[in-house]
Amino acid sequence: MDTRKSSQQRTAIHAGITVDIILKQDQRTGKRTRGTVKEILTHSAYHPHGIKVRLEDGRVGRVAEIIGPGAARREENDH
Repeated sequence: MDTRKSSQQRTAIHAGITVDIILKQDQRTGKRTRGTVKEILTHSAYHPHGIKVRLEDGRVGRVAEIIGPGAARREENDH
């Protein structure tokens, strides 16, 4: 299953994984924001535009891509 399809499936997303989301204000441009999932907000098993989540920093958006566990921490340490 590719990352776009899995970002539409609630079962592929859980608290603690690193994802790229698209914030509401960035929907037109498609700008992505990376963070760690704190809470899943979409209740249905599938959503065509991506599962809505709240990141640990409080931002809310739809998952565009699942990056994986701990990827955000590794990226920060590389700089």
